[in-house]
Amino acid sequence: MTPQPLRFSRCLPLLTLLCVSISNYSMADGSVVDKIYHPYVDALEQELEFRAIHQDDQPEAEDNLQLYRFGYGRAFGDSWFGEVYLIGEKSDDTGFKLEAYELEAKWQITEQGEYWADWGLLMELEKESHENIWEFSTGILIEKEWGQWSGTANLVVTQEWGSDIKDEIESSAGLQMRYRLSRWLEPALEFYTGQDTRAIGPALMGNIKTGIRKRLHWETGLIFGIDEDSPNMTLRALIEYEF
Repeated sequence: MTPQPLRFSRCLPLLTLLCVSISNYSMADGSVVDKIYHPYVDALEQELEFRAIHQDDQPEAEDNLQLYRFGYGRAFGDSWFGEVYLIGEKSDDTGFKLEAYELEAKWQITEQGEYWADWGLLMELEKESHENIWEFSTGILIEKEWGQWSGTANLVVTQEWGSDIKDEIESSAGLQMRYRLSRWLEPALEFYTGQDTRAIGPALMGNIKTGIRKRLHWETGLIFGIDEDSPNMTLRALIEYEF
């Protein structure tokens, strides 16, 4: 029998359950505002990535918290992508320090355009550098295109454990609506929810071709808290050199 394609009406109950589950879990520690992942893998691609997050004025959090990630990644075939990160942190209370190490794997589950939406799976293993704290995250990546519009959802659940932290399950979500104006410029609107964070704001991104199968991808976003527990403002930036 020929397999039936996924349809929105059949998947809507699953998405609703995922969103309800995320709202009922305790939310992920640290800055929730970060990169929105897309479910696609480009075979043979390698990349160098730099990310920066500046979080300002959140109750019961360090002032001017800054997070930095530097990573190297590469594709393994046409459906898997792996990356390793060094994670640094700085605030008004502490100087810059190497905070953690992370291994990441992304699996492109469906071919682009095969079903009503494109699906991927994200897995991350993080270890704090100065404490016995581990995190393992699993995220569902969903993307749907309507002409020049593209909508993306990242729904992530994290398990934390170690002798320096209370074992618990956490979660977060990131949503992005993007307009593909041109290769060089794509405006977007992003929404994030997580521990003590409900935030929304504009973002810009684009690609600069630098050679055959080489390009520079950039992103920047200014995300504003929408309740009194959220950071007043979070600035995020990303640069990827893909080759």
